[in-house]
Amino acid sequence: MTPSAAPSTLGTRQHAASPSPKRTPVVEATDLGLVFQSGKQPITALSAVNLTIRRGDFVSLIGPSGCGKTTLLRAIADLVKPTSGMLRINGSTAEQARLDRCYGYVFQAPALYPWRSIERNVMLPLEIMGKSRPERLERAQRYLALVGLESFGGKFPWQLSGGMQQRASIARALSFEPDLLLMDEPFGALDEITRDNLNVHLLRLWAKTGITVIFVTHSIPEAVFLSSRIVVMSPRPGRILEVIDSDLPPDRDLDSRETPEFLAIAHRVRVALRAGHSYD
Repeated sequence: MTPSAAPSTLGTRQHAASPSPKRTPVVEATDLGLVFQSGKQPITALSAVNLTIRRGDFVSLIGPSGCGKTTLLRAIADLVKPTSGMLRINGSTAEQARLDRCYGYVFQAPALYPWRSIERNVMLPLEIMGKSRPERLERAQRYLALVGLESFGGKFPWQLSGGMQQRASIARALSFEPDLLLMDEPFGALDEITRDNLNVHLLRLWAKTGITVIFVTHSIPEAVFLSSRIVVMSPRPGRILEVIDSDLPPDRDLDSRETPEFLAIAHRVRVALRAGHSYD
């Protein structure tokens, strides 16, 4: 959380669905590269990645398995260190952004502690930050309500469905009010109906909070439905093949996936992915 983040504003900010030159960059990657030293054969995960993500964007990273989507997300989170190029988060280093708690991270699995209630799971980052109990409780209740779980704070993770657990995980990531939400394929293990419902819920959450989101997915429909911009990545070593803007209306629903506009964007993503498999 940045020092200037005000507890009363995150739930009311409005996003801009279309690019605006006035919106400041949150993430700036310039010629970013990352090589893992694995035995005798180094593995180049990312190569010459150039990307700018502006405040209020919902950006999906899509590409084949092993292309470096999660590695790029982890580099932004300062969980892995790039070996070349420059990476800036809010104008600072990724390490400083992590220390300033600029981002919340939602993993593929909810990663909730089974012995803590849902409310106490959401409060955990706030406990670590030393927030007072009244503030922890107020924020937990506020963000559980934001994800539609206001009646489940006293339950334990094993009493909730997988989709509800993942919503609790999102509430936890939002509880300390970060500027940036990093999501590593959070709905990939869920059934299609639950996944669709969570896509709708996340889209509404983004519209309500105005938070910047970077979302890893393998699903073309999911990427197109959720995003203001779609970043198509090549097979390893991960490069950015194309950045596709979406002009779908911000109040879109699941029926929007059958419209010509949606299908046209999905076709562009599919063509870019196919081209990536012959990338030289």
